[in-house]
Amino acid sequence: MAVRTPDPYPGWLSPEDLYEARNRLPMLYVEAVPVRLDPLGYVNEVGLLLQADDEGNMMRTLVSGRVLYKETIRAALLRHLEKDLGPLALPQLPVSPVPFTVVEYFPSPSQTGFTDERQHAVALAYVIPVAGECQPRQDALELTWMSPSDVLSGPVQAEFMGGRGELVRQALAFAGVAG
Repeated sequence: MAVRTPDPYPGWLSPEDLYEARNRLPMLYVEAVPVRLDPLGYVNEVGLLLQADDEGNMMRTLVSGRVLYKETIRAALLRHLEKDLGPLALPQLPVSPVPFTVVEYFPSPSQTGFTDERQHAVALAYVIPVAGECQPRQDALELTWMSPSDVLSGPVQAEFMGGRGELVRQALAFAGVAG
């Protein structure tokens, strides 16, 4: 039996290994639409991250990230929420890890309408109430809280890439917001 030094970063792949994995199999992600609720539990604000793509174009996006090897869905959600919104965001994770939808991204346009040029990815999508103070971190330049009607407007929908505007529409419909 071989004895090995434990991996100091279990669940992480080197950039080269990640590239190879993305070219061979679907990657599992979680995506979260952060929302603020009124006292009756209705969505009154949606949090959207603003990021720059590789060409410097500004785009709106959501909290998103891979699920690591041996990581639970709930742990992945919490890790990405804290990573993108800050440690004081106070997200209220769902009682059940059942997503409101499953999104399948492809590297080129497909029948799903969702694209990710890097890979074939499957994302479990959640609407997550957030009660605390949010400070965008990592790649996000800012976090903007908008009313559902503003988020569903044409100009804001045009700022999403890869079909995420449609994902936000689905999230708000799931939360009972008419669009």
